[in-house]
Amino acid sequence: MSAKDFTPAPWPRKLRSTHWYSGNSRDTIYHRGWLKNQGYPHDLFDGRPIIGILNTWSDLTPCNGHLRELAEKVKAGVWEAGGFPVEVPVFSASENTFRPTAMMFRNLAALAIEETLRGQPIDGAVLMVGCDKTTPSLMMAAASCDVPSIVVTGGPMLNGYFQGERVGSGTHLWKFSEMVKAGEMTQEEFLEAEQSMSRSSGTCNTMGTASSMASMAEALGMALSGNAAIPAVDSRRRVMAQLSGRRIVQMVKDDLKPSDILTKEAFENAIRTNGAIGGSTNAVIHMLALAGRVGIDLTLDDWDRCGRDVATIVNLMPSGKYLMEEFFYAGGLPVVLKRLGESGQLHKDALTVSGKSIWDEVKDVVNHNEDVILPLEKALTQQGGIAVLRGNLAPKGAVLKPSAASEHLLKHKGRAVVFEDIDDYKAKINDEALDIDETCIMVLKNCGPKGYPGMAEVGNMGLPPKVLKKGITDMIRISDARMSGTAYGTVILHTSPEAAAGGPLAVVRDGDMIELDVASRRLHLDIPDEELEARLAAWAPTHDLPGSGYAWLHQSHVEGADTGADLDFLKGCRGNDVGKDSH
Repeated sequence: MSAKDFTPAPWPRKLRSTHWYSGNSRDTIYHRGWLKNQGYPHDLFDGRPIIGILNTWSDLTPCNGHLRELAEKVKAGVWEAGGFPVEVPVFSASENTFRPTAMMFRNLAALAIEETLRGQPIDGAVLMVGCDKTTPSLMMAAASCDVPSIVVTGGPMLNGYFQGERVGSGTHLWKFSEMVKAGEMTQEEFLEAEQSMSRSSGTCNTMGTASSMASMAEALGMALSGNAAIPAVDSRRRVMAQLSGRRIVQMVKDDLKPSDILTKEAFENAIRTNGAIGGSTNAVIHMLALAGRVGIDLTLDDWDRCGRDVATIVNLMPSGKYLMEEFFYAGGLPVVLKRLGESGQLHKDALTVSGKSIWDEVKDVVNHNEDVILPLEKALTQQGGIAVLRGNLAPKGAVLKPSAASEHLLKHKGRAVVFEDIDDYKAKINDEALDIDETCIMVLKNCGPKGYPGMAEVGNMGLPPKVLKKGITDMIRISDARMSGTAYGTVILHTSPEAAAGGPLAVVRDGDMIELDVASRRLHLDIPDEELEARLAAWAPTHDLPGSGYAWLHQSHVEGADTGADLDFLKGCRGNDVGKDSH
């Protein structure tokens, strides 16, 4: 809803936590008495807001490794505002370590955290996030429960440097790896560069998925203005955490919920923001899933409609040359939002967690570096929004990030070189006998939500060494996979329906001609319709079919990338009604 339409709830009133802690019944004394073993005085149970600090800290989630310390600042803010903070460790889907991919566990995390919110005496939630999947999973859970919630991200790490050059986490990993294969960098230099890639706490310092999702949370209105870009180790990150702790208490008193903030207009603001920042293609899949949790009709067509004419003005890797530190010093996301508002591309009245409109939050900010946040006439690309491609190869859509692609490949016809799965790719790609050159189109199958399973970030396939040695750095690559937000290239992703579900991608053969025309949003397999139908009729799945456990649950119920790859039974808001007592 718009900021002017929101009416705060009356205060004081009874909150959901009073079902656990108010009164003198046996069950109430049971709940209160056990919590008192932590040394809490009796007057804390007087009906004040109990704030759950949902913390995705984990030693195995290094992007979030500093969140325990940051949570203390949130607690301070909650205490200052008259709330009662309780820190709750929750499922942390680590991008760095989870196999086969953290994406497989985003929905599991959202399910577990949803039930944590609903089943515990929590009146409001602070979502402590950072690593790629932690931000969407916690927002999805909060949306499904509709408990007042505010996002606090951990912030990006400091710039990396190697041999005098800025090193972007992820982006330079892909770049240096290709340089080693091309003979332009030694293995010893690669190992030396490793030490410079992650030199402080925090998430990726590029506009990768973590920074993109932090920006999405802010653009949606789910985080305080300015939250997205503050470096993890900057003292202002701690101030932001403390201010968020204060604010969530008032949000509970006002009953300001995710459903009040996550409107269609808010999602359109986020889509345009993603184009302006050169954000990750992963934002597409997460925003579609989040919209499904609040019943907002958001589709790939909305991504193309809203993003097509948005200029990419943030000059950050992987699309540009700077890193998140410079973005923060230039003014961060508020400057981008102001620029969108000035160009008529922002719903200015959209409500935020501050209780103010998004425009009121950003209208007076200043751009301190116009080489980092560019003027419109100097944009990296004038059409920076995610391009949604369709055609007989992707009837339900595929996506491409124009700001990270090579202009000369945006209209191209080439011969398909097919890899049936990621193992087939790894077995063939370094073979000098592989029949491939830079005009070919690399096609990777069975890496979607069902096929991998989980939809891993393998879509930015490394090029064959025989091509790299010719000085070629980009080729068209098509898959049903995702790619890291730190990656770059003319990479077509999320092809739907996926190969493992019998989509047309499954029946592409070596030698088939494929046409790409990004301006026309066309992706076409150049074979007769009758032949395509015959191939599909003869198709049989080749991917693994798990027989039990979460892998079975995921594969049985995961939806396609075109609708967010959520589990079908988790769509929609289930609310926060208090269940029956446990005794």
